[in-house]
Amino acid sequence: MWEQRFIDTERGTFEYFTAGQGDPLAITHLYMAFDDRGSLLANPYTKHYKVYLINTRGAGNSVKAEVKSQLSMKEAVKDLEAIRTALRLKQWAFAGHSTGGMLALQYGIDAPHSLTKLIAGCAAASNEYGAHKDSIYCTENKHFQRIVEIMDALNDPNTPQEERQKLGYEWALMSYYSEDKLKEAINRPNSGRTVGENLDYFRKVEVKNFDLRTQLKNINVPSHIYAGRHDAQCPVDFSMEMAELIPQSKLFIFEESNHNPFIEEEEKFKEFVKLTL
Repeated sequence: MWEQRFIDTERGTFEYFTAGQGDPLAITHLYMAFDDRGSLLANPYTKHYKVYLINTRGAGNSVKAEVKSQLSMKEAVKDLEAIRTALRLKQWAFAGHSTGGMLALQYGIDAPHSLTKLIAGCAAASNEYGAHKDSIYCTENKHFQRIVEIMDALNDPNTPQEERQKLGYEWALMSYYSEDKLKEAINRPNSGRTVGENLDYFRKVEVKNFDLRTQLKNINVPSHIYAGRHDAQCPVDFSMEMAELIPQSKLFIFEESNHNPFIEEEEKFKEFVKLTL
């Protein structure tokens, strides 16, 4: 069971949820809000770590952004550091998926002294993933125009909740190797609601100049990179590139997964988590 907590920091008050026992591990995502249902991504880590599932600035009941630039990855790292300090943790591990994985790379570059390890999955180190023909975010991909329509609708506060659920399912289905796995996931306790303002900042501002590749050589902590072979958001090539550029990295590829191997190959993902210990 995930327990809701709040932490006061020098950068504001942040909401987080905690579960599990073991060494500390932080998990978050740039534009998702979590609640006490936890996360299907975070659940496997609770078997081996004490997990802090954090709502970033603007998500859930965490402090709001006073200016848009506070929603950037570099500012998110500063927030995470303020949270770690307030929790009186000398170091912790950090795990991120998708844009959370991109944030993991930024964290490893900006504050490696605070980390025991990094776990980054189904991500990329540059915005070039959006130009890859296999990515649904590529203008040449058959799904691109529909993705833009879905994002705009989710960012519109006037979009009814029922319509949001339909749009969310349609978007999610593009990132599943098996629709049956998506249907199973929907019936399980899970959270991760898209926060429109945060998503909007990422896709309209942050991603335009996103390229960390030349800095990855400076990440000096053990790093575990994973990918779905059939990833339609961040194609597998980009996880392979990350693993090649980070000195202390290991790569794990899930052969029967799209963008969600922690659901699509759940048992193998649990084995992967053990390998991070």
